[in-house]
Amino acid sequence: MKNKKRQEALQLAKEEIRQNKRTAAVYIVLRTLVILTMIAQVFNRDWNSVFLCILTLILFLIPMFIDRRLHIELPNTLEIIILLFIFAAEILGEIHEYYLLFPSWDSLLHTINGFLMAAIGFSLIDILNESDRFSIKLSPLFVAIVSFCFSMTVGVLWEFFEYGMDCFFLTDMQKDTVISSITSVMFEPSGKNIPITIPVESVVVNGQVWNYGGYIDIGLHDTMMDLFVNFIGAVVFSIIGVFYIKGRSKGGFATRFIPRRKTKAEIQQDEELVRQLKEAVKRERRDSKKRE
Repeated sequence: MKNKKRQEALQLAKEEIRQNKRTAAVYIVLRTLVILTMIAQVFNRDWNSVFLCILTLILFLIPMFIDRRLHIELPNTLEIIILLFIFAAEILGEIHEYYLLFPSWDSLLHTINGFLMAAIGFSLIDILNESDRFSIKLSPLFVAIVSFCFSMTVGVLWEFFEYGMDCFFLTDMQKDTVISSITSVMFEPSGKNIPITIPVESVVVNGQVWNYGGYIDIGLHDTMMDLFVNFIGAVVFSIIGVFYIKGRSKGGFATRFIPRRKTKAEIQQDEELVRQLKEAVKRERRDSKKRE
């Protein structure tokens, strides 16, 4: 039974590669790099990095799950970006420390995340908007606003997650920033509501002087920058989405990033392909038994 399922999975994988060669090539390369990284981390006995590699391999299956189980087609460009995003965040960012080597790495990923989440939120509403089951047709501007809000909500929830990990598991997902001055009404001698700015040249921690030219922020600046670049990505796609709806018949750039619900004919075609592949596997097994 296990051999049978393995053969069916292999046949399906081969068919998937044949239909989407570019996406399959990216998937195979990234998966190979993750496996090699995982092997190296096993030798280094870095079990946290091994877990991240396993998590990455699982996340790589999300596009396939969406396509097969939810019958939603992801454009090749969007699928490739998702795979590269996962690899850049987990393998390059965490294990190879790109977050520390390149200060703008985190901001770049959050910008891409804002763009991608806006595309996904846009597609969710657009699928309903185009469905015959719903009599309400939403305007292009309203769809764009909903996609923007969806993207920003996902960004906020992710910042909640980072904050929770830092508080309860003592991680440092919200990277700190050195601040050279403090502005607060608490420094006003008479207690009035007047902000006073005080420069910070050194900080004493447990009796030890830290000469960093300021104090270490606890992650507020990192969080606000993440939300700001998420905002930029969401706005960019929302604008693209408005023009996409208005000129839907022309296709264009936006179609590369917007998932769509498969038609009944396409779903039946996929099911027929799976059935044919299973029949091919059965015939191959019968022929191999006859030859034995």
